[in-house]
Amino acid sequence: MGDSNVNLPPGFRFYPTDEELVVHFLHRKAALLPCHPDVIPDLDLYPYDPWDLDGKAMAEGNKWYFYSRRTQSRITENGYWKSLGVDEPIFSCSSDYNVGMKKYYAFYIGEPSEGVKTNWVMQEYSLSDSSSGSGSSRSSSKIRNHSKIDYSKWVICRVYERNCDNDDDDGTELSCLDEVFLSLDDLDEISLPH
Repeated sequence: MGDSNVNLPPGFRFYPTDEELVVHFLHRKAALLPCHPDVIPDLDLYPYDPWDLDGKAMAEGNKWYFYSRRTQSRITENGYWKSLGVDEPIFSCSSDYNVGMKKYYAFYIGEPSEGVKTNWVMQEYSLSDSSSGSGSSRSSSKIRNHSKIDYSKWVICRVYERNCDNDDDDGTELSCLDEVFLSLDDLDEISLPH
């Protein structure tokens, strides 16, 4: 079996915990350290709608993973990502040390003031400012390189479409495909001048 930095061996699945995403992948990316296997691609999220991620981001089941540069603009061609206002600290299970943050975003189709919420969710993982301390001090070489790390530039994103059957909401949110089909139905109702 040959070594491949892109594909996982047969039988292996990419199912990382929040801590693994931050400590093993994101911290190494920010510190310019190699990560094996190197399976998460760099991707500028914001020009892409979530349904366009297939083939561009690391896919495992119905979830897509990728590195992106942190940015304030989360507008895509057909919509935008809106913060849900939920920020969760990520703690190391071995030391209860805060290693990062996880923020939640929902994808809306349309303009920011008039968008329609979809079932697409993004979890954006970032390193905490304090992760430059004891979280990176597991080896002396990491301490020496710490000053070269800019923890604010990189994030890891996990994007997925929620299953309506598992939600306890009123079911008023539409999937992206539903939105497209509904917009096509609206075109039939428009009368064009003859």
